[in-house]
Amino acid sequence: MDFIKLAKEKTNEYLKDLESLVSIESTRDLSTKTDNAPFGENCRKALDTMLGLGQRDGFQTKDIDGYAGVIEYGQQTQTLGILGHLDIVPVGEDWTKDPLTVTVDDGYVFGRGVVDDKGPALAAYYALKIIKEQNIPLKRRVMLITGCDEESGMECMDYYKKHAEIPNIGFVPDADFPVIYGEKGGLHVVLRSTDKTEIRSMHAGSRPNIVIGKADCTMDTITEKQKQEFAYYCKSHGLTGSIEDTTFHIDGVFAHAATPWLGENAALHLLNFVGSSYDDTLAQELYKILKDWQGKPLGIYKQGLYMGFLTMNTGIIDIEDNETKILIDIRYPNDMNAQEIMEQFDLHCKTLNSHVVPQMESDSVPLFVDPQSNLVKELMRVYQKYTNDTFSCAYTLGGGTYARKFENFVSFGPEFPNDEKTTDQFVGSCHQRDEGIKLESLILSIAIYAEAIVSLCS
Repeated sequence: MDFIKLAKEKTNEYLKDLESLVSIESTRDLSTKTDNAPFGENCRKALDTMLGLGQRDGFQTKDIDGYAGVIEYGQQTQTLGILGHLDIVPVGEDWTKDPLTVTVDDGYVFGRGVVDDKGPALAAYYALKIIKEQNIPLKRRVMLITGCDEESGMECMDYYKKHAEIPNIGFVPDADFPVIYGEKGGLHVVLRSTDKTEIRSMHAGSRPNIVIGKADCTMDTITEKQKQEFAYYCKSHGLTGSIEDTTFHIDGVFAHAATPWLGENAALHLLNFVGSSYDDTLAQELYKILKDWQGKPLGIYKQGLYMGFLTMNTGIIDIEDNETKILIDIRYPNDMNAQEIMEQFDLHCKTLNSHVVPQMESDSVPLFVDPQSNLVKELMRVYQKYTNDTFSCAYTLGGGTYARKFENFVSFGPEFPNDEKTTDQFVGSCHQRDEGIKLESLILSIAIYAEAIVSLCS
């Protein structure tokens, strides 16, 4: 079966359906929560749109109480699951294109969610649609499951596991090719303090899994000397900053928390500046323990055998009237655990002059599937067949996907290793402005996913 030819023939139809999903600003919004919309009306709208595509094309569909939806093909007892998500991170700022419109420009598709994860989830759907239209016999029932809360803690999949059928094996189109057989553990740590600080107000960051790309910090006063020091600080660190009344502003670089080294945390820079310029002990000490994305000052540095470095991202900082709360996103390899990390937080926070109390908010243990398993080997074979890439190997990832919620699941695409950029314009990755991906990559993904479904269901 020539899945590449069949996928290319679906390009215009695919883009039209992708537009219907991208046009919905499906961020978690509990202010519009209802009984059948647990994550808000826009997540519900995205789910209805996805299920509507399945109904339009003759699939069986199930609504799991607004937490997730299932599009099924087949009647068999044994099942293959494909897990995608329809929620997105906040749109953010500084886009050069409409984030809620699918824009095809110079061979690339732009829009919030085209990479993470509406575009890939829809690619998997189109793979299943092609298989159905071609009447290809399968020995497993295929369950395309789309959730609505991946970006904010995966509450949707926790609910799904308690109330719906769990597939036997499967993959998640929400990462990279060739195959991701392991994901670091995900630990959220909250730091609290009531120590006095010169910062009157600071509310930076929207999600723990995003490097803070912009931050404001309001003080009671700013002297001329401090204005000069701020200008020097920004210049010496290669940053853009501004002052309005008694508020400092710094522009950093947004990035995914799994790759914090690609970002520049604006809020941490503000803590560093305020700590020095205002001789603010709390700001100094918070910066001291949080400045390193590998966690060295906290004693949690680790280079795992399979999964590489532990990473740490300060994702949200809230300071108001000497009440400080900081939310930290930590991705740790499978040769350590959350208890070890929390013990180091406790130990190092006790050495501070400030009274900073660490608390574990949540922990998701690492995912690890045997790289020699049939699932991994078969997906590798399919990837190599369609790309002729026999150099790239299966590997592990710092990001967290739905795969960690199920046994015998791995992540599989849609981004290709060593993909060469073919445009002069900026192309953002997950969680960045101008999120984009090659149209050719999305269409090739449809073909790869179709072949993978047939292979795993034969």
